[in-house]
Amino acid sequence: MKIVLKPLGDVADEVADELKEKVRLVFNCPVEIKPELNQLADAYDSQRGQYLASKLISSLIALEMGRDERVVGITEVDLYAPGLNFVFGEADIIHKVVIISLCRLRQEYYGLPPDKKLFIQRATKEIVHEIGHTFDLEHCPDQKCVMHFSNCLADTDWKEASFCSKCRPKII
Repeated sequence: MKIVLKPLGDVADEVADELKEKVRLVFNCPVEIKPELNQLADAYDSQRGQYLASKLISSLIALEMGRDERVVGITEVDLYAPGLNFVFGEADIIHKVVIISLCRLRQEYYGLPPDKKLFIQRATKEIVHEIGHTFDLEHCPDQKCVMHFSNCLADTDWKEASFCSKCRPKII
């Protein structure tokens, strides 16, 4: 397996590089960063002021992928899914493509001072969680497992960036 990080819009190189290393350590596989994609406009909903996650995933699916690749779109824009106020990320399990938003993972979004270490931890957990879905993992009842559903940022902060003993064996 290889994981490809694909920035969508302006994502700082330093952030992408740190996430690359963190994800590599979790999955113990090659991780690379491919050039950014700027096709965001079609996913924008002006009434909500947010971007539809599934449309951004569709733009990633349209890209050429290797046979055993997982593609992770990373964006700074605020994402939503139908019926939800926002999403931290979303996965397409058939195509093995995911997207995460960094927007609500930053302390600054909530009027708090920046905390880079916490931000990178949160982003890593969201990437690992969404990639977990591409292995057909569902949400886990173990609150420390990375596959536990994050209903809010406190849930993300509480869980770890690793799979529990029941989920880990399913990652092939």
